[in-house]
Amino acid sequence: MLKGKVVDAQSGTALSYATIQIFKASDNSLLTGGITNEDGTFSIESPMGDLKGAIDFIGFQSFDLGAFSLSSTQSVHDFGTIQLASASSTLDEVVVQAEKSSMELSLDKRVFNVGKDLGNAGGSAVEILNNIPSVTVDGEGNVKLRGASNVRILVDGKPSGLISFKGGSGLQQLQASLVEKVEVITNPSARYEAEGMAGIINIVLKKDRNRGFNGSFETTIGNPTNLGGAANVNYRHNKINFFVNYGINYRIIPSINSTHQEVYAQDTTYVSDQSYDGEHIGFFNNIRGGLDYFFNEKNILTASYLYSASSGERLTDLRYDDYIFNSLTSFTKRTQHEDEIEPISEYVVSYKKLFEKKGHELNAEVRYLDHWEDSDQVYTQNSFFPDGTPDSAKDLFQTSLNDETEKQLLLQLDYVQPLGKEGKFETGLRSTFRDMTNDYVVSQENEQGVLIPLEGLDNNFIYKENINAVYGILGNKTGKFSYQVGLRVEWTDIETILEETAESNPRRYTNLFPSAHFTYDFGETDAMQVSYSRRVRRPVYNDLSAYVTFSDNRNFFSGNPDLNPEFSDVVEIGHIKYFEKGSIASTLYYRWTDDYIERLRSVDDLGFSNTRPENLNSAEAYGLEMSSSYTPYQWWKLDLNFNLFYAEIDGSNINADFTNTTTSWFVRKTSRFNLTKGSYLQVRGNYEAPVNTAQGKRKALSFMDLAYNRKIFKGKGTLTLNISDVFNSRKIRSFTRSDNFIADKISQRIRRQINLTLSYRLKQS
Repeated sequence: MLKGKVVDAQSGTALSYATIQIFKASDNSLLTGGITNEDGTFSIESPMGDLKGAIDFIGFQSFDLGAFSLSSTQSVHDFGTIQLASASSTLDEVVVQAEKSSMELSLDKRVFNVGKDLGNAGGSAVEILNNIPSVTVDGEGNVKLRGASNVRILVDGKPSGLISFKGGSGLQQLQASLVEKVEVITNPSARYEAEGMAGIINIVLKKDRNRGFNGSFETTIGNPTNLGGAANVNYRHNKINFFVNYGINYRIIPSINSTHQEVYAQDTTYVSDQSYDGEHIGFFNNIRGGLDYFFNEKNILTASYLYSASSGERLTDLRYDDYIFNSLTSFTKRTQHEDEIEPISEYVVSYKKLFEKKGHELNAEVRYLDHWEDSDQVYTQNSFFPDGTPDSAKDLFQTSLNDETEKQLLLQLDYVQPLGKEGKFETGLRSTFRDMTNDYVVSQENEQGVLIPLEGLDNNFIYKENINAVYGILGNKTGKFSYQVGLRVEWTDIETILEETAESNPRRYTNLFPSAHFTYDFGETDAMQVSYSRRVRRPVYNDLSAYVTFSDNRNFFSGNPDLNPEFSDVVEIGHIKYFEKGSIASTLYYRWTDDYIERLRSVDDLGFSNTRPENLNSAEAYGLEMSSSYTPYQWWKLDLNFNLFYAEIDGSNINADFTNTTTSWFVRKTSRFNLTKGSYLQVRGNYEAPVNTAQGKRKALSFMDLAYNRKIFKGKGTLTLNISDVFNSRKIRSFTRSDNFIADKISQRIRRQINLTLSYRLKQS
């Protein structure tokens, strides 16, 4: 047995996922190995004999463990605390290049290192998520994990204003070059907030602590229009570490969709063919700066500030062709012109204290978010008879003014106390106080040319959310068996208010969220885990707001003020195996959800639809997921993700026909080739099989991505050409039906994108 802990020699910070390799001393053959845990510790079963070893971690010098022996009389070798020195170089030295796997697998978390995936160059955080196994992003920007849509997205482990109003699509504002890695946690422990039925996706932004001045710089040009630049700069001197990330981006994002709808009323079939052609012109700025102050290696104070500002213009053209049976009765043209601005400020102060005993630590954080968005929209609609003659009596001129604000304060304290040789107790407190408003008015011009607010669309929606939580986790290890059991208690106080109509809807409830993880290590490279957690999806701002989007005068989208939270119980059985040329992880999972939330579409006799979230009775899902990383040759690396699932949806409380079952699957395969020295090619294929929903079906989807990367400037720079959706085939096709209508829809909001990106590293690995 080999033991130890790996830390940063400068800061004392534990280095998780550092690679340990153990060799036979006589012939240098690889015998075993492994990676460090989150706290930097490792424990490796090893053959006996004369041995030697090495430890590697990106950005740090390789550490030689030297020669040592294991025998029947000395079966344990403890290396103690191993300090790795930074690999940053001086101006006259060669830049040290270290290869870190793009996908690192563990039983309860998968870590994806963004920089090694060539397909991310020049893109945004949305493209990053779409390149990650287990994760899919649909045409509306909605993020799904293992096919489930309720995913908790965090930035640096905490909620972010980028996601508050727009959900996953808000990550379009964050450039990929500002992101270091993404963590996917499918069955979180009680340590994490209970929000997120399908799990947690944590986006970790770049921050370095290497001594001296170092940084990286990037510029991108793309088609459709994508012009951007980014800089990540770090300076470490004595006890102070300064870091700054800046990104600027200008994009034009085109989108199209079409809908064929048939409505059945009074023995008559009303047919509508609707087409949409639009583009969003966006200008994004992100800057994040801060400093770490090292009182000593065991006491670190960090303060940072993030400012994100986006401004945009949305231009759309819609056309409606209306028929009775097969006879055209009229057609309508509608245009939308929207101007929006959205500044976000986030302030963070955190403190970390490491005690003398290994694993004994205290973390505290205060985070404040100030966020608002102003959207002004103008709609012009003209109607025509079948022969093209204007029908001016039906012309419309409408406006929509929509101002949204958010203020959020987060307080968190976490404490870890080691128990005995292998055990530990964790506890913590967390409080969030969140106030959001949506002041909106939709108006229509009358015959006298005066704008009059439409009934029910002039109000101020106020959302107040206070959530307090406390948790405790106890874990220990006996031989090859380890366990971790935890309990989280969350007190929820939510109130929604429609100010103009004096409507209030308070919700107050307390919930227990237990978790349990049991692991058996067959060896350092082979382990199995059984886990359980209870999760919640609370209806939030967009789910509850009565505001109706008005860009499409036939298809309306809104929230539901009466929506209840959904609760899920999740069980997983996972296995992971490391071998010399790669690793493979497989998971069987089961998820039961009460009060399942899904957006349902209803259509009136005029063919006008309204889509809003509803609570269905339940949803049940079973699945098998496999992820692997394999390097058959030094010049070829393969990553594969496969997910097969079966789901049952029961929406009979809404409509007896809203029950459905589905068996579906998706697969993503990435091949990375080392063509010549410093030249790489990456090919990725994606396929999503058809999926049944409560009201219909989403049809199959497939697309391919291609990227080429070449090192330049003596290895300090890279030039990357990537093409996402090479064949422009990523179109969302869906079929929806109810008692009185059917609708076929094809949409494409993410088009083929070609980017050329130049990056340069200054004294950085």
